[in-house]
Amino acid sequence: MNFATPIYGYDPRGSVVADRLSLAPRVASLDGLRIGVLDNAKMKARKLLDGTTDILRRDHDLAAVNYYLKEGFSYVATPEMIAEIAANNDVVITAIGD
Repeated sequence: MNFATPIYGYDPRGSVVADRLSLAPRVASLDGLRIGVLDNAKMKARKLLDGTTDILRRDHDLAAVNYYLKEGFSYVATPEMIAEIAANNDVVITAIGD
């Protein structure tokens, strides 16, 4: 091996070019709000989300809890699903559930 010869490698991370977005403002209260629950289809995600929504229902007067299920954990939510969630909910929660 000649150490003067350059070695080239591939960096699998690539690069992402995206506009920086600000976080949504916090709500003052969950009372009267519609909660969207996005399940990413991982094995324990639904159990974790159900437990969380049980606590939210107990502690707040929610207007509705709407569930959405992605195709699988390695899939992104479709633009149509994101639009539906945005149109029909005031707040959204999700979890990994490993």
